[in-house]
Amino acid sequence: MWREIAPDDRVEIEVDGFRVVAYSFGRGDETVFCLNGGPGLACDYLREAHSCLVDHGYRVVAFDQLGTGASDRPTDPALWTIGRYVEETETVRRVMGLGAVHLLGHSWGGWLAIDYALTHPQNIRTLILEDTVADMPHLALELERLRSALGSETVAMMQKHEAQGTTDHPEYMAAITLLNYRHVCRLPEWPAPVRRSLSDWNMGPYTTMQGPNEFLYTGNLKDWNRIPDLPKIDVPVLITVGEHDELTPACAMRMKGALRNAEIHVLRNASHMPFYENPADYYPALTGFLARHRIN
Repeated sequence: MWREIAPDDRVEIEVDGFRVVAYSFGRGDETVFCLNGGPGLACDYLREAHSCLVDHGYRVVAFDQLGTGASDRPTDPALWTIGRYVEETETVRRVMGLGAVHLLGHSWGGWLAIDYALTHPQNIRTLILEDTVADMPHLALELERLRSALGSETVAMMQKHEAQGTTDHPEYMAAITLLNYRHVCRLPEWPAPVRRSLSDWNMGPYTTMQGPNEFLYTGNLKDWNRIPDLPKIDVPVLITVGEHDELTPACAMRMKGALRNAEIHVLRNASHMPFYENPADYYPALTGFLARHRIN
């Protein structure tokens, strides 16, 4: 189960002239390399949920992606591309001497993990795709379905504000808050690591790459689709998804159908953060998968 653990090492890495900060836990021979969601979030929420894998003999590494957390925060929007983040991820892996890793990506980190796996396949042992998708146009349809549950009047109000560019209006934000509590984290009190990451959100990368909120994709990833490329991934893949996830079970099944060697776990009573919402089911699914594909 998750708990907050102080990292054994905090490493500053130069990436294209900028400083990126990474955190390492444990001394295991095999590494779980975590790519957190966002874009624009510090890694706290994912790091604290997975550092406990040291109890199973793994080394766990996470890092604050450029623009987030303790890493440098440049303001050039040209930096906010998935391709640049793929190479940043490779730089962190190489500088830290991680070798071939169990690559774990959550949400946006899953998109990054997919592109990384397609670009640097020799560097991963397994791929763990958590609460993520591989087809943005399909996700857009699923998000419309989730929004429709708010009722036609509310959806019309949201569409009006989106057309007007007033997505910061209180009535629009109220609808987003409701959707967040239904499909992002269903706990009445969100865990401290989640609150820390959210309170330090850099909206520059987020709006450039994704959009103004979790339910409207207008950024440079809105047409991203790797379903045709997924058959190229030949390592074992674990897909986890909450039954109420904003990145829905239908999106997860679309990935599984395209992958050559994947298993999927739909986690009950959970949305976008099953490691906090339903740890009793989440951790056995994860540790069981890792154990089955352990080399040592």
